Amino acid sequence: MKMTLGFAFISLILAVLATSTLAATSPGPILLWPQGAPGEKGDLGEEKDLTKPTDGQVAGKSVIRLGNVAKPALTVYPAPKGKATGAAVVVCPGGGYHILAMDLEGTEVVEWLNSVGVTAVLLKYRVPARQGRERYDAPLQDAQRAVSLMRHRAKEWGVDPARIGIMGFSAGAHLSAVCSTAYEQRRYEAVDAADQASCRPDFTMLIYPAYLTVKTENDRIASELTITSNTPPTFLAQTQDDTVRVESSVFYYLALRNAKVPVEMHLYPTGGHGYGLRRSQHYVTTWPQRAEEWMKALGLLGKGR
Repeated sequence: MKMTLGFAFISLILAVLATSTLAATSPGPILLWPQGAPGEKGDLGEEKDLTKPTDGQVAGKSVIRLGNVAKPALTVYPAPKGKATGAAVVVCPGGGYHILAMDLEGTEVVEWLNSVGVTAVLLKYRVPARQGRERYDAPLQDAQRAVSLMRHRAKEWGVDPARIGIMGFSAGAHLSAVCSTAYEQRRYEAVDAADQASCRPDFTMLIYPAYLTVKTENDRIASELTITSNTPPTFLAQTQDDTVRVESSVFYYLALRNAKVPVEMHLYPTGGHGYGLRRSQHYVTTWPQRAEEWMKALGLLGKGR
């Protein structure tokens, strides 16, 4: 018991230290659904960090594994005034639709986006997957609502409504891909004026994405991903030794290319899965530089258009 309490205390302190600088510039979490998220029954336990002392670390540091999320929210972290480009990105942490890696694939990503002049929007979507629903169903409602809300309040947050992207990691990358291909049909009844704004992201970044293809069916694109010529420009990064099969990224890239969607893919030899932005000896940890270059090439990081 002492060991568990001590570990939880240390995790809490690390989380506070990691987010203290960001908290100073963020207006705080904004509930996506003021009247409650659609379909929620209130039967989950307490929302909390589910990390155990036996859970592995990444680059020598622990990971916040947030679970039992029933009140999805977004937190806006404006880019520093001297660097702000007008672009914004909704960040979707991964965690197998079971938990959210809120620091590794959340707040640490926010810091990087802010450093290149991008307003970051950390999405706390619902996990774990709801019984009787597709694992991405409730999270997709949250992601669509987040993009629409950002676009609706773009002026307030100093964002260009035509430069709002989405990015995700692992399951969060799958969620980002679904949000980028299933925008024509909103998956919930409109709540307020924000839902009159488009929920289509303007660009997409998928980092070690999961669930993009069906292995047992010759890696066909998953049925929830409807790729068309209007799918947003996409950036992909993954390693060949990823425990999530790299073939899914390859076939997704080919499907985008065949639909004439602007797409860039970076495949690295080693690095595994779930590294976020944490530095290691593997070359894959240079992917943020490639993503920044890609955003610049698309004209996303210039002030004005």
